[in-house]
Amino acid sequence: MSEQLLVIIDPAARQTDGESVRIAKDVLSAGAAAKVCLPDGPEEFARALDRRGSRRPVVVGDGHALMRAVTLLHRARELAGCALSVVPVGDTGLAESLGVPGGAVAAARAVLDGAERRLDLLVDDSDGVVLSGLGIPPEPVVRAAAAEPVPVAAGRAWYRSLVRTLAPRPPRLAAVPAPGPSRFRVEVDGETVVDLGQPVEAVSVAPGPGGLARVEVRPLSVGAEATPLRTSGRTVTVVGADFRYRADAAVTGPVRRRTWRVVEGAWGLVLPSVPER
Repeated sequence: MSEQLLVIIDPAARQTDGESVRIAKDVLSAGAAAKVCLPDGPEEFARALDRRGSRRPVVVGDGHALMRAVTLLHRARELAGCALSVVPVGDTGLAESLGVPGGAVAAARAVLDGAERRLDLLVDDSDGVVLSGLGIPPEPVVRAAAAEPVPVAAGRAWYRSLVRTLAPRPPRLAAVPAPGPSRFRVEVDGETVVDLGQPVEAVSVAPGPGGLARVEVRPLSVGAEATPLRTSGRTVTVVGADFRYRADAAVTGPVRRRTWRVVEGAWGLVLPSVPER
């Protein structure tokens, strides 16, 4: 991998876990010639990425920061020729689902010693991208009760992070109920998998091997659990009445129609090298 790095530290990461950011910066700077950028917002983030030159970009941040970098490069038509690296800080779920280690030290070492792996991508008809998968409708949101003080031993940083992410919040636990049954027409490569006459609980789509998307439709069950309908294809179209969906770390919508297509090997992510046997 290139020794020249452009380390872009997302502002949310600095606020959420400054210690992990410091560790990542120290490891990367010790192992490579690293230029560190501290953008104050999305516009400066985009400018830093655009001015990377020959340096390999390393995003230090959560799933939203990784999605922002991939989307910017995709829309600039520069994604295919740019190997991205990420050190997840904050919500590490998206990066870990792609194979990136969750800890700051392990992720930074993977940036330095890992290898680029080509990954498939879902691109929708509004030029949005999906890295790991999408779900329709989004999972229900649970709002937590007011935070109670915790002992110092439990970690002040954890408590401060909890207060920041949950405030403002209601005094008692309140769950936003899951949406009721939905009706969608789901088409895969032009063939109808389920039509509007069949209520469904959920639809999920994810990039799969061989340039195909994995599609699962869960029909509404009455009594015994209904068997999910599973198929795969290169294009997936969902039609319904003002639906929202979660793509990676973000919720999008409402829309009435959306089509996703698979772009095989669309982007490169630096992941830990697999040891030779």
